[in-house]
Amino acid sequence: MGSVMRKVVCLLAWLSVGQVSGSYLPQDMNRTLQDLLQHYKISKSDIYDGKHVFPKEELKGKMESQMLFMGGVLEAYEKLIVHMLKELPTPSPLSATSGDKADTSGPSTAEPSAAGDTRSNLIKVLQKIRELKQHSYKEQVKILHELQKLKHIEMDNIKVQGKALWELPWIYEKANSLADNVMRRRRKRAAITATKTPAK
Repeated sequence: MGSVMRKVVCLLAWLSVGQVSGSYLPQDMNRTLQDLLQHYKISKSDIYDGKHVFPKEELKGKMESQMLFMGGVLEAYEKLIVHMLKELPTPSPLSATSGDKADTSGPSTAEPSAAGDTRSNLIKVLQKIRELKQHSYKEQVKILHELQKLKHIEMDNIKVQGKALWELPWIYEKANSLADNVMRRRRKRAAITATKTPAK
């Protein structure tokens, strides 16, 4: 529970207004996150230990790489919040709704009303994340899912081995072509920048 709790707090802090240098985070979502941080409390030494759940270094490279990485981050957030919902006490029949049912994974000392507020707030955040994924990161998430499938290739299957060798010439050609195109675009941009730079 300790590692999950730490991830939760870092997740909420990462999303909260103090960590965002722009105006994309709605005020209502920020208030929701602040309320959740009151429920998921860990020590300041854990928060500021220098170990991010989601490393920000990956968000300093090329835009395409940043988008792909962020798609993975949003996927991880969705899974983590769903896990957090399952850890909450099962809502009573009077308070449960069709949109927020979750199974409890263990005992909890939270008061029913507090747990209900936490559940409601988590669902709000989850909906925001899913909307962002759907509207802006659909292609990136699709690529990530395809990459996950590559982990499950049957390496010991003779048919798979043969087909992979049969497909390799096209794959090798395509891989080199993509790398060459990227290099050409870089050189073109560098040349354009050089022509625009005034001579001293």
